[in-house]
Amino acid sequence: MNYKIINGAIAYGAETILEEINFEIKEKDKIAIIGNNGSGKTTLLKSIIYNEMLEEGIGEFKFGIYKQGNPVIGYLKQIEFEDSENTFLDEILKSYKTIIELENKINCMQEKLQIKSDDKLIKEYSRSLEKYEIMGGYTYKKEYETAIKKFGFTQQDKSKKISDFSGGQRTKIAFLKLLLSKPDILLLDEPTNHLDIRTIEWLEGYLKNYPKAAVIVSHDRMFLDKIVNKVYEIEYASLTEYKGNYSAFERQKRENYEKQRKDYEYQQKEIKRLQAIADRFRYKPTKAKMALSKLKKIEQMVKIEEPNKYDLKTFHTNFKIPVQSGNLVLSAKKLQIGYDNNVLSEVSFELYKGQKLAIIGENGKGKSTLLKTLMGFIPKLGGEYEYGYHVIKEYFDQQMDSLNRNSSIIDDISNDFPDLTITQIRQALGSFLFSGEEVFKQIGVLSGGEKVRLQLLKVFKKQANLLLLDEPTNHMDIVGKESLENILKEYEGTLIFVSHDRYFVNKIANCILAFEPEGVIYFNGNYEEYMRYKENKLEGNSEKQIENVHKPKNIDNEYFRNKERIRRKNKINKLESEIELRENKIKVLKQEMQNEEIATDYMQLKELEDQIKQLEQEIETKMIEWEALSCNI
Repeated sequence: MNYKIINGAIAYGAETILEEINFEIKEKDKIAIIGNNGSGKTTLLKSIIYNEMLEEGIGEFKFGIYKQGNPVIGYLKQIEFEDSENTFLDEILKSYKTIIELENKINCMQEKLQIKSDDKLIKEYSRSLEKYEIMGGYTYKKEYETAIKKFGFTQQDKSKKISDFSGGQRTKIAFLKLLLSKPDILLLDEPTNHLDIRTIEWLEGYLKNYPKAAVIVSHDRMFLDKIVNKVYEIEYASLTEYKGNYSAFERQKRENYEKQRKDYEYQQKEIKRLQAIADRFRYKPTKAKMALSKLKKIEQMVKIEEPNKYDLKTFHTNFKIPVQSGNLVLSAKKLQIGYDNNVLSEVSFELYKGQKLAIIGENGKGKSTLLKTLMGFIPKLGGEYEYGYHVIKEYFDQQMDSLNRNSSIIDDISNDFPDLTITQIRQALGSFLFSGEEVFKQIGVLSGGEKVRLQLLKVFKKQANLLLLDEPTNHMDIVGKESLENILKEYEGTLIFVSHDRYFVNKIANCILAFEPEGVIYFNGNYEEYMRYKENKLEGNSEKQIENVHKPKNIDNEYFRNKERIRRKNKINKLESEIELRENKIKVLKQEMQNEEIATDYMQLKELEDQIKQLEQEIETKMIEWEALSCNI
């Protein structure tokens, strides 16, 4: 199977969405399409099905769409339920129609052979059994049973009618049906949205072993890292291919950019040097020939284009906390959470100043409910919780109910912050990518990503020393997630957040509250350390061995502070050594430049200058980090 688009383009009216599409899907490929929100990822995905969206691009090759083997393409939004009176199981079994038909045929032959032996029938029966095995006939029931369970459905759900499920549940059923039908090309648009971590991990394993091709649009970096073997990035209306997973893409993009930038800068300096010689001597009779040769050399150069800077347009903020909390920020003891006397979970933990606690686990266990309980929006069902001294808290609601749909962006901020001038409001909005006439947009017409940015602006602007964030990365592209990571890593207060984005959790959290089937576990460590703890537990290590890896426990505040102080001092010492090492290297390189042989060799001088420049940039970066760490000792 092979599917290829050569020199395609997509335009709506006068606006070009993608100007040159060269895209290929081979059998068993697992491909990621990435790019900022609004760059055209979903549009490209749709064009793979609806080829009429494509037209000739700006490339030199002839536009064409080539399909080998007439591949079957599966896309979630194509799936509809013909009869909502069908049961959940009836709909799932439609994905195995061919296997079930063969199964019925085999059963029929078995019955005939029990009555009368027939050589021709025996041969056909034998061939059918082989085909049945190749098609997965002996494993399909286990496959769909596992999938149903992993997607959070019960055995009782199998007999329920489709009409009895909520809209969100029906979407999950449609997704399951698509996966299990195994099309030649599986198109998935943000497949991890609204899935909990356990389901995402199961989906990773399923797609890694998927026997055919899959094309995935996703902002989940860990998910892509574990599945894909090829990445197409959309940037500046162009499509660029990278081999490998997401981490390989990041590395290649950085290396390609740096190489092109250096080559471009070197060539521009060389052009400038040659042009200066030509300008100086072109009117001198004895030097005119030499001057012309320099101009000819410039003309013969294959010009290197200046590389586009990364499209990193995103939000940013830099705020200080005016009121510091006490050391103990929050204490919860056997806190029971839920609704209408239905206890979902019981939670016990202590949170200290500066900690960043990630709440992870299965859906329906009470993660968001815990935040709402701690905010006082819903009553506790048992146990107790208590905030420490001078705790000022702010809450980010994933439903964003606090936003007034009928208000404009600028009026909404003005109502919440009446002391700010219009200039200050516009500056704040500008830092979160709302500028010009956009500030007069009604909130009701904003995209999900725009609403998230507006809500985060309001939360950060209130300068709380405790943030409670419920799924803040929903609707965010990768650049947005990285920006939020940087903001929260630099945040000096205490943080509690719910997230299913494992990459994000691992970057931010230094402790975990995991809602597991056996109960809620508090763990002192990041996500990777927690996963190692779980693996040790599953492998049957003794409790003592597990404790040596990382036993969940409430940490003593003084221990936490001392540990952090020691970590900072060690980092400072390391940075000082690295800075000194680079300074010494610069001295050696400058001495080399004084050498008579090198002083007359332009190429060698250029190479030494580049090395010095690189070392100076590294020193500057490390000095900034050193200053930030030194201020907090």
